[in-house]
Amino acid sequence: MDLPEPFLTRMEGELKEEFPAFLRSYEEPPVKGVRANLLKCSAEGFARLAPFPLGENVPWAEGGFYTGEERPGAYPEHFAGLYYCQEPSAMCAAPLLNVQPKERVLDLCAAPGGKTTQLAAAMAGEGVLIANEYVSGRAKILSQNVERMGVKNCAVVSASAEELAETLPAFFDKVLVDAPCSGEGMFRKDQEAIREWSEENVARCIARQRDILDAAARLVRAGGRLVYSTCTFARGEDEGQTEDFLARHPEFALLEQHRLMPHEVKGEGHFAALFEKRGEDEACKARPFPVRRDRAAEKAWREFAADFFVSPPEGTVTALPDGRLFLLPEGLPALPGRVLRAGVELGEYNGKRFTPAHALAMSVKREEVRRFVALEREDAERYLHGEALAGERLGGAGMPQDGWCMVGYKGYPLGLGKLAGGQLKNHLPKALRAAKLSRT
Repeated sequence: MDLPEPFLTRMEGELKEEFPAFLRSYEEPPVKGVRANLLKCSAEGFARLAPFPLGENVPWAEGGFYTGEERPGAYPEHFAGLYYCQEPSAMCAAPLLNVQPKERVLDLCAAPGGKTTQLAAAMAGEGVLIANEYVSGRAKILSQNVERMGVKNCAVVSASAEELAETLPAFFDKVLVDAPCSGEGMFRKDQEAIREWSEENVARCIARQRDILDAAARLVRAGGRLVYSTCTFARGEDEGQTEDFLARHPEFALLEQHRLMPHEVKGEGHFAALFEKRGEDEACKARPFPVRRDRAAEKAWREFAADFFVSPPEGTVTALPDGRLFLLPEGLPALPGRVLRAGVELGEYNGKRFTPAHALAMSVKREEVRRFVALEREDAERYLHGEALAGERLGGAGMPQDGWCMVGYKGYPLGLGKLAGGQLKNHLPKALRAAKLSRT
């Protein structure tokens, strides 16, 4: 592997006698991992359902497993949101926050969503989770992953850290800053990170991280906690950054910090530091998320919900400016920037009919709906390819009555369908359809 010479020189100076072992680690293949979605199944349950062999548990992450599978995202179980493909070392940061249900939590640099969905699992659907990503294209990917994992209490927003700090000062119990970095810890798995590396880029990252951390400090309430993490080895971005942060913010105390090195652990490079904010707690006066009422749309939603659910979900419904209806998490504040998701997307009303959203299906369980079409592997693949399915392949006389239904595999939702005259019309969004799936 052709590593940058200035990087190697710096690492040799820092690691000294450990440097040969560090260098040898680059002769090994990158380590892969998956994390069970604890919102949908337990770690033990996922181990039984997993479509490929799992290795040992990742020691610092509940539900984390090592795996040698080359394409872990190419299985129906992945589309059902039973697990998230995540590099094992990257699983170390979120658990440091010790997030609890009913807390206010912010993932400030959240795309693509691994740490967000880890935090969501710890919250168990209770409290308010804000996932922010400044880059709009990455924010869309983040929103899709939040949707796939069936997270109910999360708003996805695209705003700057400064905008959030101005809008929600001292609002959050826990804040995670997985900062943009020079990516040195990813060299073994990402050749692009090597090509983009330079000493100048390291300096730019340090300056950007400093600004993000200063905004994050304002977002944490007194008594709250902040985790700062990177996937790099550069001291200026890691220990040096935490030292400078403490010098600028004496109201924070460093509780612990960890550096994961590829020659010492089974994983890539990662750094994480946990801080606590001291001082007198102050009441945050955040405005509530604005509720935009559309009575015709809400009536259509209620009629759909009465037919679709055994017991329709309760809560405040709002219409975003683009016409989508959302079920808001309790206590969601007004948010700056562009809001991509505000809780569970229910669907859209076009003035004549209500069309449910894919996110709605992904957020509920089999026993909560009246009509569930259970597919075997072959038909699950056909559904994920976007095909319609005939009645004789769906149980014949045992098929549910006509209407909207949840389509699932192994008891978990893949998406929505509509039964009519012995046919199942496919309502999986085109952007989410699978081109090619792996075989078990």
